[in-house]
Amino acid sequence: MSFLKSICIYIRILIDKTIDFIFSLYWEGKKQVIPDLEKRHAFLAESATSLARKIKNKELKSETLIQAMIERMKQVNPLLNAVVADMYDTALEEAKEIDRQIAQGLSEEMANKPFLGVPFTTKESQGLKGMPTTMGLWCRRNDRATEDSEAVIRLKKAGAIALATTNLPELLIWQETRNPVYGQTNNPHHTGRSPGGSSGAEAALSATYATAISLCSFYRTGEEDSMYCLGFISKHVEDLAPLIKIVAGDKAELLKLDRNVDCKDIKFYYLESSNDCHISPIQPEIKDAMHKVIKKLQEDFNTTVEPYHHPGFDSMYSLWAHMMAKEPGDFTTMLVDGKDRVNGFKELGKKMLGMSKFCLFTILRVLEMQVLPAPNKEWAETTINSMKEDLFSKLGSSGVLLLPSSPTAAPYHYSPVLRPYNFSYWGHVNTLKCPATQVPLGRNSAGLPIGIQILAAPYNDALCLSVAKYLEKEFGGAIMACDIKK
Repeated sequence: MSFLKSICIYIRILIDKTIDFIFSLYWEGKKQVIPDLEKRHAFLAESATSLARKIKNKELKSETLIQAMIERMKQVNPLLNAVVADMYDTALEEAKEIDRQIAQGLSEEMANKPFLGVPFTTKESQGLKGMPTTMGLWCRRNDRATEDSEAVIRLKKAGAIALATTNLPELLIWQETRNPVYGQTNNPHHTGRSPGGSSGAEAALSATYATAISLCSFYRTGEEDSMYCLGFISKHVEDLAPLIKIVAGDKAELLKLDRNVDCKDIKFYYLESSNDCHISPIQPEIKDAMHKVIKKLQEDFNTTVEPYHHPGFDSMYSLWAHMMAKEPGDFTTMLVDGKDRVNGFKELGKKMLGMSKFCLFTILRVLEMQVLPAPNKEWAETTINSMKEDLFSKLGSSGVLLLPSSPTAAPYHYSPVLRPYNFSYWGHVNTLKCPATQVPLGRNSAGLPIGIQILAAPYNDALCLSVAKYLEKEFGGAIMACDIKK
């Protein structure tokens, strides 16, 4: 069996290399270079907390920050197609008013706003009053939000200024950022490659100094028993805890974000790769990055990083699919805004004739749901419960698990259709319903960012952030797609 398994892995590696080669013939010629950030706008590289502090101390005007961010967005967006709707004029007026009030004297109320005068962007699915909320669906192309979402309300109360909304996949469920309404978002490190999904547009802006705060979320309200949640992308780990506190509201103290964690007191575990046959084998350079982290941890903290495995990690996609089936709402009905139900075969036929208003990956997902057998419910529930009990009891309140973020670096556009399950490494975190932080660890030989994710047991977010902060210091932090002009 071991021999047959090895043969299967080598065949899969050969298939992956063939896919990459074929797609490279077209997309390598589409690569465009992101312009460097102007020296006069170098402050856009700073953390959101640093920018807010400067605004309060009258070292930087909010209007200056907003104007610089707008200029940067306009400069990079033609190459990225990340911003789909903006509030530039409104944002500038809000910034001027904040500057006016600060000039008259910083009140206690304003001083207590952690992100005073700092702009934020969010996925188009997040409600911003008067702004589009298509969720990437053609049938919703004319829909607009009638009110702000709760997350947006909380960010605004914290002093942040809404600047723009960004692209997303249809109904936010795909590992690329593309839809029939707004088109495709490009990866700034290589515009012929995908920026990921469903928050690829936010990631693209962050990697080009074109946003200070990125709110990344699904469209759930938080009231349902859902595996989806709010999150943020940041160039600086120090922004994450205060941002999470804001959107968590009165539940923030459950996450123990103010807990003082020393990395030398953390128990470290790692899972190098899954044996899930749905998923591509982990690329060697990503394994090497994991090993470098393990070696560094062992050297710096005189600890042993122990391997971990549970059979649930060998069925990551099937378990995710089971959890998706439990999500509120019918995917095939939501795709047409509740007015009908999508038929996969019919839509595939229309797609072949150029008549469908859905992306191919959405149609294939519908076909999978309507044709292929669902995972056995009893097996899935038993496996998930066993996996959670085993992993979380081992991690406890002082342990983290290091896990690859993805089996590959950023793929060429459209190629994920041939490897549709590779998102399972990060999708599995949703299945587990546990905190996780994605951490960059440099570039591979092709110049593309790679990294790992840090998982902890529920309500131990502070552990993830402490390890992320340590790795940020030791491995250089965010991987930007351009430089700052000297």
